[in-house]
Amino acid sequence: MATPLKRTPLPAILIANDLRIGDVVFWSQSGWTRDPAAALVAHDQPAADALDAAATAGMARQEVVDAYLIDVDVREGVPVPRHFRERFKTLGPSVHPELGKQAQFAAYARAAAE
Repeated sequence: MATPLKRTPLPAILIANDLRIGDVVFWSQSGWTRDPAAALVAHDQPAADALDAAATAGMARQEVVDAYLIDVDVREGVPVPRHFRERFKTLGPSVHPELGKQAQFAAYARAAAE
């Protein structure tokens, strides 16, 4: 008997690593972005399937690697990963609030800290 595919709980966003800049990126309406607050949020399965297709296409074009969906909570319109590993990836590489994405995307960092 075939094992059913594991589906990411919704809502979800698409996260990956950019091959040119080596940074964590997110799929947005205008393509890949470093800004986690701009990530497109899939609230239903058809939207999640569209994000999966964007992941497959981005990896095929060798723009990104390790593209996958992560489940999020939406706080004040900002998608925040539910799991520590992905939340850390969205804020890194520094854990100091005046450096890295935490400084550049301060509104996101505040939402993620709640």
